[in-house]
Amino acid sequence: MHSKPKHRIRLLSSKTCFSKLAFFFTSVALILLISHIATAENPVFEAIGTDNRPSPENIERGWISLFDGETLFGWKAQSNADWKVSDWTIKATRGDKGLLRTTTQFSNYELSVDFKATAQTNSGVFLRTSPAPKNATDGCYEINIAPETDPFPTGSIVEHSRVKQPIESDDQWHNLRMIISGDLGEVFLDGQKVSIISAGGLGRGYIGLQFRKHEVQFRNIFLNPLDLKPLLTNKGLDKWISDGSGETTFTINEAQQLQMQSGPGQLESKQHFADFVLSAKIKTNAKGLNSGIFFRCIPGEKMNGYESQIQNQMVDGDPTKPFDCGTGGIFRRQNARRIVAQDKQWFYKTIVAVGPHISVWVNGYQVTDWTDKRKPDANPRRGLRLSAGSIMLQGHDPTTDVLFEKINAAELLPRR
Repeated sequence: MHSKPKHRIRLLSSKTCFSKLAFFFTSVALILLISHIATAENPVFEAIGTDNRPSPENIERGWISLFDGETLFGWKAQSNADWKVSDWTIKATRGDKGLLRTTTQFSNYELSVDFKATAQTNSGVFLRTSPAPKNATDGCYEINIAPETDPFPTGSIVEHSRVKQPIESDDQWHNLRMIISGDLGEVFLDGQKVSIISAGGLGRGYIGLQFRKHEVQFRNIFLNPLDLKPLLTNKGLDKWISDGSGETTFTINEAQQLQMQSGPGQLESKQHFADFVLSAKIKTNAKGLNSGIFFRCIPGEKMNGYESQIQNQMVDGDPTKPFDCGTGGIFRRQNARRIVAQDKQWFYKTIVAVGPHISVWVNGYQVTDWTDKRKPDANPRRGLRLSAGSIMLQGHDPTTDVLFEKINAAELLPRR
């Protein structure tokens, strides 16, 4: 035992006082820094949405749904597992091991997935994956869903990073949140950061859900593309070109929104994109207006590119029967499968083009999933155009009155 020290009074020099005060304040600052890091390591995640739909606030932030709750639209099975939709979930119980993967490729994104696994389940979520990887290191990253006894239990990145405190596979719903940007990947399990990895070397890829052993279920599969850059800035139309030959006027109004009125005419981006993701906030100011976002355009030519239609009318009041292709459809190529947006209300459109494949979401709901199977041609009116081209906004006719508040885009990382 230590003897109790006697009380003593000691005078300290000014130099000693300063030294001790400096030590005190340094210690306090260090404690605050550690606390801040701990908070950043485990941020508080709110649910992105429910019933497989992002909330309106998160749709505005850029979130889209990869699963509509009713169909496997936008997904492709790479094995003979019995993938099916039941009770608003994606479920597999038996069959050959393999992936159900998206038909769209992504590079930088935040992904949120709810899953339910039994005590025997072995499954996973694959990031930046090839269509059918041979193993967990073959052109992919696998976020494992597996029992505590597995070498890589739930939340681990297989062959890369093992969670320190595994959770029990309890046949209850849990959430995986994955953030992957550039060469960095992070995994959060039920809001707690559990894994980190250097994610370089792959670039873009598909997202896959794995069936390996015993039943697994997935729902609320949401994605937010990251690292997009604004094409509309506080400098006005400095990133756009208008040759003035058309009838459309393009102005920045008092609310700092781009307003297109009258037509025909076009506004062309200075930057060119080949494989890219683009998001836009749009409003048509009257019923039945027609406009569009053209991409991979031949620069300088009159709207010579693929067109993602803006047309919110429907036939006989049926949203599954779009009029004139429908908002989000690829004009003259594939109609939107559903009208989601309404005229005179703000709506959100996300376009992803990779190689011959094009996908479009409206208000977070995927309406188009199309592959251009035509022969290659520099002119997209005649065939498959893969070359980079400009983005063009269309003033369709004299009735055109359309607002754009946000237009953000990014070229996708190449597959390595």
